[in-house]
Amino acid sequence: MLPTLRKILEIDDRLSHRIRLHPQDRFWWRLNSFLAHTGDSWYWLAVLFPVWILSKEEWHNRAALLGGAIVLQALLVFAFKFTIRRRRPEGEWGAVYRSTDPHSFPSGHATRAGMLLVLAWGLGPVWFSLAVSVWAPLMSLSRVTMGLHYLSDILVGFIFGLLIGGLVLNLMPLIMTVFSFGFY
Repeated sequence: MLPTLRKILEIDDRLSHRIRLHPQDRFWWRLNSFLAHTGDSWYWLAVLFPVWILSKEEWHNRAALLGGAIVLQALLVFAFKFTIRRRRPEGEWGAVYRSTDPHSFPSGHATRAGMLLVLAWGLGPVWFSLAVSVWAPLMSLSRVTMGLHYLSDILVGFIFGLLIGGLVLNLMPLIMTVFSFGFY
């Protein structure tokens, strides 16, 4: 490993460890634990599916696009994680994540948050965009405070998500044509 990269990773480790929460900080621990889970792809898909089934036109199409983008994003992150193979920070919390996905770079949750932020502003409505704007950075940071990621995992993941979101918005007419069965 290059000495400069090693130095950057050491700083990343120190900063990430410094903002990590401990269970004795009960209120903050519980709040961050909740926030860390709100970025799970299956939660989003579980909410989007009934919206897609039960709504008409705008929300039907939004749900279809968001759901498809989440699946795409998860596959891309999975491919990067198993290529790069950066180990998660040591810790106890988040056993389900640690056992199903031992790699931390880039953060799938932060990637999803960045992507959803771009899509929320691109698709609207404003209340949804504002809600995602508050949620996305808080949820992403909670992944570090709970000890599942390093700050660089979150930063790179968020930027990667912004790029994916922009790509999905730009390809939206093509996506809606190719996957017309999911849209009105």
